[in-house]
Order: sequence, then C-alpha cells, then structure tokens
Amino acid sequence: MTLRERRLREQAQRHRLILTTAREMAEAEGWDYVTTRRLADRIEYSQPVLYQHFKNKDAIVHAVALEGLAELAAELRAARLGTPDPRGALDAVARAYVDFAARGPVLYQAMLTLDPGDDGTPEETPGTGEAPAPLADVLAEIGLAVAPVAAGRDGDLLAEVLWSAWHGLAVLTGGGRLRPGLTGPRLTALTEVLLGPAAQPA
Repeated sequence: MTLRERRLREQAQRHRLILTTAREMAEAEGWDYVTTRRLADRIEYSQPVLYQHFKNKDAIVHAVALEGLAELAAELRAARLGTPDPRGALDAVARAYVDFAARGPVLYQAMLTLDPGDDGTPEETPGTGEAPAPLADVLAEIGLAVAPVAAGRDGDLLAEVLWSAWHGLAVLTGGGRLRPGLTGPRLTALTEVLLGPAAQPA
C-alpha cells in the first residue's frame, strides 16, 4: 500500500467515525447536543481535524441525512421486491417506511424535518428542481410501488400523497400524538382511501 493510499484510507475511516459518532450522540441526546466541540472530544480528534472533513455541524447533519435516505431507499426496495402481489408490495413499502422512522426517530428527523444544511456543493431541494440522489431514490421506490396499482391515475401524484401521509403518520406517531398500536390499520385505511379496498380472493 502506498503512502497516498494509506492516507486516503485513514481519511475515509475518520470520515466514517465522525458520522457514526454524530448519529450515536444524536440518538442519545438529540441533535441540539451534537456540537463540533463535543464531537471532537468524543472521537478524540482536534476540531481542526474534524473541519478537514466537514465545514460545520450543518454539513455533518447533511451527510447523516443523505446516509439515512440511502438506507431508507434500500429498505423500501427490499420490501417492494420481497412481495410479489402489487397491492401487498405497496403495503409492505408503507410499513417499511413508518417502521424505519420509528426505529431511528433522530435519524429520521435529520432526514426529513431538520434543515440539513449543505456540504458545500450545489444541490436542489424537492419542489425546486432535482432532488438529491438518495431522496430521489426514496421517491422512486414509492413510485414503483404505486405504479402497478394506480389504475390509470397519476402515479406520481399518488406517490407524493402517500409519501406525505406516511411522513405525517410517522411524525405524529413518534411524537405520541396518536393512539398506540394502530399504525397497521391506519396505513391500510390510508391506502383504501386513495386506491379503494383491496380485491378479495374469490
């Protein structure tokens, strides 16, 4: 291994350590607790070393958010492909979405409720142009789950409505605003409102 390769590997390891530690700190104490000083202390690097990787806390949150979106897209894809029945696949994607938000509420907050800042590169936001690639992948997975059951309706519109509703359900459930234990029935009711009741076996 050359000196340059070793340095690149060490940089990648530091980058990964910073993001992993930031997520752990946020899950334990919330994002307000995560500061560059506390993070540098936790990973036992100086703040200047941390700033070699991220220009500020917002850039760290941004990177964590993109990681979370990529993880969510992968889980939605697995749920969609793991169920051959189109309606069942949509139900599986819906459940995977809200389960992901419930398992990591602080990560989900960084992904979809905080202003994630930026990493210094130009990037569009939803509604103003092209979404960041990981978010576009999430939306694509929802769209692919909706398309087979759209029955001639605007699949993209239905996907946006479902995504909005799943997000609202995830946030309200996580905040304790809804009665516990009814996530499944709520998701079923939501799908039926938009698409009609599922066909019953003959």
